Amino acid sequence: MPAEPRLGDGARLALTTLTILPVRVGRVDRSTAGTAMTLAPAVGALLGVPLAGVLLLLDAATTPLVAAGLTVTAAALLTRGLHLDGLADTVDALGSYRRGPAALEIMKRPDVGPFGVVALVLVLLVQTAALAALVDGPGPAVFVAVLTATAAGRLGVTLACRRGVPAARPEGLGALVAGSVGPVALAAVTVAVVLLAVAAVPQRPWQGPLVVLAALAVAAGLLRHVVRRIGGITGDVLGAAVELVTTLVYLGLVLST
Repeated sequence: MPAEPRLGDGARLALTTLTILPVRVGRVDRSTAGTAMTLAPAVGALLGVPLAGVLLLLDAATTPLVAAGLTVTAAALLTRGLHLDGLADTVDALGSYRRGPAALEIMKRPDVGPFGVVALVLVLLVQTAALAALVDGPGPAVFVAVLTATAAGRLGVTLACRRGVPAARPEGLGALVAGSVGPVALAAVTVAVVLLAVAAVPQRPWQGPLVVLAALAVAAGLLRHVVRRIGGITGDVLGAAVELVTTLVYLGLVLST
């Protein structure tokens, strides 16, 4: 497929997969999936624009904690809560200490177990608290920080879809995107997010890039564990990667502030 149509199809697939935007998807194949997963951080940055706007506008009208809580709510609404659902399902499967098909069966259940509930509560609390602390900074830095966290969270998806990481099932989103991102593409988007992070903490330009790289390292460790336990990635694992990296970046950006 020519590069231009593939880029357009990949962008539409990324938008409809990672947001609530009702974008008509064109051709969907492994090549398009790889493009979509490579563009995931760009979609994250795009998502960060309204979220940063909500945070800054509400902070002017209410308390930082309320503004932060409503921003986290908006993030869930703009993604249909799919990433949070993936986090809960992944943690439930890992918390069960089961492997392979037994763990995958737990991930398919519609209910949320105790491990998943705890993970959701902790992630939402940390994100809300971090945003409440973040909003005390200068407006431009707050704006870039939110874009950095949302872009980095979706960079976790790109990382999970890198070449060499298998799918846990022969069908589903994981099977479509697993191993679809090459090393050059992964390196390019990682550099882009790291450069964006430089302006997230203006008084310490090194902090943002360091936080992003540290969060990705934690995500890489989680992915290795998931592959050992269930055999590969699923759509739920991608959602877990988004929430884990986003939360760690928010937390890291407010340290020592």
